[in-house]
Amino acid sequence: MSNQNSKLIFALLAGAAVGAAIGFYFASDNKEEIVEDLKTMAGKVKEEMEADLEKGKQLVDELKGKFKDLVNKV
Repeated sequence: MSNQNSKLIFALLAGAAVGAAIGFYFASDNKEEIVEDLKTMAGKVKEEMEADLEKGKQLVDELKGKFKDLVNKV
């Protein structure tokens, strides 16, 4: 699957999730609880994304080092 197809699918799924959340919010009587739950979930997602970003940075640094070692051997 190409990168653009992946981005399109992600955007469609994110849009559907946002639409469902908005619909649920307007249909619910307990809006304050929903807002607090969404804030909590958003915080967790943010923490997970930051952790994944840090892992990605470490992987890139590791691969850079390996690539430099290979170049120096040649």
